[in-house]
Amino acid sequence: MLRITNLVLARGTKRLLDNASLTLHDRHKAGLVGANFVEATTDRFQIGDLTRTDVAQSESRLALARSDLSVAQAALVQARENFIALVGAAPGEDGKGLSRKSIAAGVEASLRRLQTDRIDLYLSHKPDSATPIEETLSAYEALIRAGKVRAIGASNSTVEGLRQALDTAAAKTLPRYEVEQPEYNLYERKRFESGLRDLCLQAEMGVIVYYSLASGFLSGKYRSKADLGKSARGAAVEKYLNPRGMRILLALDQVAAARGATPAEVALAWLIAREGVTAPIASATTPEQVDSLARAAHLRLSEDELRVLTEASEGF
Repeated sequence: MLRITNLVLARGTKRLLDNASLTLHDRHKAGLVGANFVEATTDRFQIGDLTRTDVAQSESRLALARSDLSVAQAALVQARENFIALVGAAPGEDGKGLSRKSIAAGVEASLRRLQTDRIDLYLSHKPDSATPIEETLSAYEALIRAGKVRAIGASNSTVEGLRQALDTAAAKTLPRYEVEQPEYNLYERKRFESGLRDLCLQAEMGVIVYYSLASGFLSGKYRSKADLGKSARGAAVEKYLNPRGMRILLALDQVAAARGATPAEVALAWLIAREGVTAPIASATTPEQVDSLARAAHLRLSEDELRVLTEASEGF
């Protein structure tokens, strides 16, 4: 059985964990070993609202980081059952499409770059209306039978599209999507909560959500237009600078102050507690941020705190 724990680390965070400056002792102390984290690498992964990363370079860097591990570290990584590679699809030579040819080419390229013989979870990054879903699922079936892929999932699905995929899998006895990856956070709630969550619950699917911190807005870093120049993500955050966004930040500040946590930790804890959510995807660029992710994974909010946050983000 594929196991996904309650927080998924984005690819850049995996490279940080593999850096020699973060010792095994540090990882144990932060709760990062055999605890609440899985690795997410993807050939279509986006960080915030920035452009997508280069496929070959990103996956090759991950493989290089693994090759630099000491023997003890390598053994530890292999022992972690919840350390899973999530490789996003819409693959192929042109970087898009879910045809049989594109999927086969994408998997082989990912296996080569990741220097592995198996991908634990392969995500169809976005719907492909030009390819019949039966062809897509049949392509995945061949890869699963070959031992190259363990499980498959979808991302950015519509309710109708996901239902069709599940119905087709059942009717044709094909592998079904076991995981859905939607955009979901305290600010962006409408799409997931408007039927997609109910379908995932009904189908007993895992759900891993991206943009968990709304491109960093929910960290509290951006509170006015003057703050937008703090990073390259600033332009993408401007849409959140409205009365509803400020109301959400105020609620995050309130709960964070009461719990001795950061707004980002509280925002992730809210997601972890949401019905239908298996795990939010998060990333870190410093050891301090890794510590913060570990705290978020263990932070359990009270019913009153969850209500304050949920009510503050209503009106979507």
